[in-house]
Amino acid sequence: MTDKNTSTLQSYIDSATGAVQSAIGSVTGNPGDKTQAQSTKDKAAAEKDLSHATAKVGPFNMSSSGAVTEDDPNRGEGAWNQTMGSAKESLGGLIGAEGLKKEGARQNQEGKGQEAQGQLSDLGSGIGDRAKGAIGGGIAGLTGDREKQQEYQQRHDAGKTQQRSAEADIQKQADA
Repeated sequence: MTDKNTSTLQSYIDSATGAVQSAIGSVTGNPGDKTQAQSTKDKAAAEKDLSHATAKVGPFNMSSSGAVTEDDPNRGEGAWNQTMGSAKESLGGLIGAEGLKKEGARQNQEGKGQEAQGQLSDLGSGIGDRAKGAIGGGIAGLTGDREKQQEYQQRHDAGKTQQRSAEADIQKQADA
């Protein structure tokens, strides 16, 4: 279940609150207001970081909400093809086998595309599940159906975990 301490929305609210407190502290010159503002801003940054945190073991991902998801198979297969392609490319270069080197380069490129396809699939389905969970949970909350509300919250949390995992992998590749 999502917790107020791991909510991205809550981090934005606390960040805005910290900015207002900082402005008040600047106007009044009160060091207590400035200290409180910085504390609120630090809390907001920690909430945002926690909201985006995922742990990954093989193809499985877990978030701070406790949701566990599994990667699209194309992500793992694509990574494997990249590794094998790189190995063939290196071996072909080492022993002077141009055909093996070209085959490895081709397999590596195909693996990158395959992994990207899996990442985009996970990103899209994660965003979709988050939205469906949020909307369904809101409707269930209005109708008082606590069981459905919890089911939708779990769907939201699983979608968030899947989305954050894909985002983290995409960011790692962009940084490389």
